[in-house]
Amino acid sequence: MDPETVFTICNYGVLPFWVLLAIAPGWPGTQRAVHAVWLPFLLAVVYVWALVSTSAEGGSFGSLAGVMAFFSSPHGVLAGWVHYLVFDLFIGAWEVRDARRRRISHLMLLPCLFFTLMLGPIGLALYLALRIARTGETGLEEAEASAS
Repeated sequence: MDPETVFTICNYGVLPFWVLLAIAPGWPGTQRAVHAVWLPFLLAVVYVWALVSTSAEGGSFGSLAGVMAFFSSPHGVLAGWVHYLVFDLFIGAWEVRDARRRRISHLMLLPCLFFTLMLGPIGLALYLALRIARTGETGLEEAEASAS
């Protein structure tokens, strides 16, 4: 399969999980789908395939020039994009769980989720700012799950 097709499948494939996080965070189906290991595992397989298929001469992670060379290959860019997809979804799912535990309004969380999907670190920073504003907590310790 060519990298463009795999990119399209992966890119659109994660969107239903983001929709579940946004509109049905407490639904048991969301819990089973978004918080299961199979999606990150499947994307990790795609990631390994893309890495192994990369033919970027001089590509490496040891220097900016090496990373730029790595990303000169369609497979290298695909690997980078899948990396973002996996970790952004993981962070988005964590934000939902953490906000529920801390009783932060889901409506207030929605912009954070949008920015986590579109601009990962910015969405995470927005959520952390919201979390501090709502709870005063600055640590990243896990809170006890609240009985809902």
